[in-house]
Amino acid sequence: MYLSRFLSLHALWVTVSSMMQHYPSVWGHYDVCKTQIYTEEGKVWDYMACQPEARDMIKYVKVTLDPPDITCGDPPETFCAMGNPYMCNNECDASTQELAHPPELMFDLEGRHPSTFWQSTTWKDYPKPLHVNITLSWNKTIELTDNIVITFESGRPDQMILEKSLDYGRTWQPYQYYATDCLDAFHMDPKSVRDLSQQTVLEIICTEEYSTGYMTNSKIIHFEIKDRFAFFAGPRLHNMASLYGQLDTTKKLRDFFTITDLRIRLLRPATGEIYVDEQHLARYFYAISDIRVYGRCKCNLHATGCKEENKRLLCECEHNTTGPDCGKCKKNYQGRPWSPGSYLPIPKGTANICIPSISSIGNPPKFDRIWPNISSLEVSKPNQANVCDNELLHCQNGGTCINNVRCQCPPAYTGILCEKLKCERDPGGCGQNSGQGAVAHGALVLLPALLGAAGLCSW
Repeated sequence: MYLSRFLSLHALWVTVSSMMQHYPSVWGHYDVCKTQIYTEEGKVWDYMACQPEARDMIKYVKVTLDPPDITCGDPPETFCAMGNPYMCNNECDASTQELAHPPELMFDLEGRHPSTFWQSTTWKDYPKPLHVNITLSWNKTIELTDNIVITFESGRPDQMILEKSLDYGRTWQPYQYYATDCLDAFHMDPKSVRDLSQQTVLEIICTEEYSTGYMTNSKIIHFEIKDRFAFFAGPRLHNMASLYGQLDTTKKLRDFFTITDLRIRLLRPATGEIYVDEQHLARYFYAISDIRVYGRCKCNLHATGCKEENKRLLCECEHNTTGPDCGKCKKNYQGRPWSPGSYLPIPKGTANICIPSISSIGNPPKFDRIWPNISSLEVSKPNQANVCDNELLHCQNGGTCINNVRCQCPPAYTGILCEKLKCERDPGGCGQNSGQGAVAHGALVLLPALLGAAGLCSW
């Protein structure tokens, strides 16, 4: 009896859960490049857009400091403790392991006690500025997937700029400015990511949130990747379909989250006051205990693997592509111009594989099992993938597919497949009267009734 009731309860819960499920959460992660399918001609390959898994990119970084002799300890010097800025009997000595603070300690395993950190020389040459550039290089194009996090063992700097490069350090663009006073330091009004929107997400801002001076409990600085993703994917990033669609169609947005190098420009150490105490300059220095950068190798949606070879990251290319970023077609596979893969149509995307060159065709090659279906590759229209249709890619929530290229959505919905409620953009979110709220509320109201009908509810 109890077993039958349990099974009935489980069935009801599955029903209610399916009603409440936020549909975009089922979108794939583009983790498969191809799969075999059966057709009238037999087994053939079905190709899909694919990308590597996100990982901790700090494992592969090369760090460079400018000036090169900015690390403390050579010659040895004393500095002031963070807890008591007038207790200046701490020592930095590069020749003694326990007292040295080399750059690699920015990237070692955290959680040790006492904590390990890189440290600069003190501001002994004041009023000459204490400037430090910390350059992080990967020799590979990286797509950022999570916030950049910098943990200071000193106070967070009064002035700092985070910069990025897309061309291996030849040119640099600012990512974000940080200051205790943005107007005074950089002639910019202070803003936070919360002040941005879909239309202004690429704006370079100066923030005062992370520059609160000489405080031991204020150590972390963020560059908010996920908050920017949320303008397209929703507050909890449930609607990744919308984000992928935007990345696919907006090159500037895609490039914004893409880097080859990062540069941390430290321009003024934490002072904690309006004026610098010239009698205790050993109070002022930079110290960083941890830097976190998460991302994936950029492989142009032509690979799921990325390996380290000769201290360099390389995509393990598929789709008959080659190169560090899978950025060109293999020899004898240049039957049409190379093209990156596409996230659209969701959920599999479009592989845009490289096809055999005309001169190499001859008889159908034995190595390409998809050859009998080469017409399915749409050689004459390689980039015209369907966004919607009336078979597999249905427009959701009553939307109408227009010429297979876009969904015409009802007034309350938006997104590539009308999968997102417009009210999710509002500060108050979706209330009970909106579509999503109505489904969830209705499901919760329905649950006691269903349980009661099954004899499982005693209240």
